[in-house]
Parts: sequence; structure tokens; C-alpha cells
Amino acid sequence: MTMNLTRILMGLTSIAFSASLYAQATLTQLPAHSGGRVLVTTNEAGEKAYEYSWPGVYFETAFEGDSLTLKFDDDQNNFQLIIDSGEPIAIKKPGKTDYLVPNLTKGKHRVRLEKISETQSSSGRFLGFYSDDKPAALPKRKRQIEFIGDSYTVGYGNISPSRECTNDELFNTTNTQLAFGPLVGKHFNADYQINASSGFGIVRNYNGHSPDKNLIGLYPFTLHTNHYIYASNWQPQVIVIGLGTNDFSTQLNENERWKTRAELQQDYVTKYVGFVKSLHSKHPKAQFVLMASDKMEGELAGQVGKVLAQLKADGIKKIDSIIFSELDYQGCHWHPSANDDKLLADLIIKHLQSKKVW
Repeated sequence: MTMNLTRILMGLTSIAFSASLYAQATLTQLPAHSGGRVLVTTNEAGEKAYEYSWPGVYFETAFEGDSLTLKFDDDQNNFQLIIDSGEPIAIKKPGKTDYLVPNLTKGKHRVRLEKISETQSSSGRFLGFYSDDKPAALPKRKRQIEFIGDSYTVGYGNISPSRECTNDELFNTTNTQLAFGPLVGKHFNADYQINASSGFGIVRNYNGHSPDKNLIGLYPFTLHTNHYIYASNWQPQVIVIGLGTNDFSTQLNENERWKTRAELQQDYVTKYVGFVKSLHSKHPKAQFVLMASDKMEGELAGQVGKVLAQLKADGIKKIDSIIFSELDYQGCHWHPSANDDKLLADLIIKHLQSKKVW
């Protein structure tokens, strides 16, 4: 009896092990659409990997069945997973792991994985969607919109219940997908890029830190390692820029290269004008929107007004500004809250509708 039972159990184990291997062997990578700046590589088996640094990137797929696995190699970022129109599923710093989506029912599914956190000195990799079911048609969008900015555009601490935050609290209460950029993109069913980094400005970063860097210097690259120049067929119909809060929100320090506020202002205007012209040369049909807060005693808004006037005088016609006010700034460290992001998104949506961009 004992010998027969042992043989039976061994046989069952062998069958289960074989079934497990068979299930793993039949998983294939589903076609995926990526949004934002992503470095895509392909291995010898034809499987794609997606590496990213900028905030707000996302990945989409569609399939028919009830089995889906996500493969990660990222212990730095937080994500949210949306199946069809369901509530977001939080996936925090997954590391190098396979994530099996629970409780899927049979049928057609649209899947979206969104990066919600900000990391400035590291990159992560998403290794794709896998299933033993058949793929379905991916979403196709003709609209593209780009957002360039700083912590306001990132959604820095926008879901925080308090203005006072530790570094961990800041990280876990930043949700870029609830910032104004993605809200606008989703409203228009547009693909979007969030090319923003907290603390960086046009010529000067917050309180003068990292004087050898600025957002304009970071902008050309796919990753923050500065090894890969971004190159794609990306042709946004709209480019929204919100830069300058860090240039002007603090007083100049003695060791900075500008000796007077007037010098800083002039440098800002000159570099900003040049930056927009370089973007316009690549995207001549794009509608530009320059955003600025009315805070800082109007200094930022005043300089953005000079930038706008200079660009119009130089022949750029499809350009305007939005000067915003009356935010609650209830996010971490007096940043815009998720409610503020909704207000800003509404301003941009109404502005673009008035311009009849789409």
C-alpha cells in the first residue's frame, strides 16, 4: 500500500510539474503599445523589453482569454494596472518578477500599465505582457500631445493628505497619471509624453542646485543616463510647456553666475525663446501653450509674457499662454494637489477646444 501510494504521488507530482512547464512554455509575448519616451530593445527570441526614466510612461495591450502575466525588472517605481475600465490595481516596486493578473474572466480585455512615480537617477524595465491566449487589436490613436515641465507637470506629491512630507511619503503620494497632462491626454484620447523633472528649470534649478544641468539639457535624451538621443516619429499636434517655477522661486545665492535678478530674467527669456524655436523647427504644425503661475509676485508670469511676445514677433503664430491662479497647493511641499490638477486640465482642455486643435 505504501509503495503504491508513493508511486501515485510521484506520478501526480510529475504530471503537475510537466503541466507547469507546459504552461510556462506556451506563454508568448503579446504585442504592446508604449507611450512616453521608452527605449525598446529586442532579444534573439524576438521578445521586446522597454526601458524608461521619464515620468508618465505607459504600456497597453489587448487579448481574448483569461490569462495574463506581466514581467518586470524594476525595483524603483510604482505602477497602476487597469484592466478594461476597472479600478487601478497598485503594483509597488515589483522588482524582477512575473505578476499574474488575478481573477480574469474569459473574454476580450484591454490592458494598460501606467508608471505613476518619479525617479530621476535610475531607469527601470518592463519586459512585456505574456499570455497563452490570442492577442486582439491594439488601440490606435492619431492625436499626440506633449507636456514639458517640472514638478508641477510631474504631479509631485499631488495625492498627499498633507503639505509636510518625508521623502518616502513624497514618493508614494506622487501620481503622475493624476497630474494635468495625462488628464488632458485621456480627455482627447491622445497619446502623450510627460517630459518633466522635479526641481529643474530653463536656466536655473531650485535654489541653484546642480548648476551644470537644466531641463533643456535633459530634454534630448530617451533616458536620464544621457546615452541615447531620443529619436522617433513622434509628431505632437500640441506642446504644453510649464517651466520657470524653479528659475524664480528662490533668491539668488552668492555663488551663482547671475549677479542680479535682471541678468537671470534675461538669460531665462533668451534660452526659453531658443528652446521653443528648436521645438517649432521639429514640429512646425504644433500648437504651443506656455503655462505659468501668477505666484512669485508675478515675476514668472512677466517673463513668460516676454517669451511669448518675442516668439510671436519672430513669426511663430500658433502659440499662446495660460497664466493660472487660485490653486489650493495642498500637495507635498506646497505643490498642486490632485484637485488643482483637475482645474489645470480643464483650463488646457477649454483652451485647446477654443483653438479647434482637434
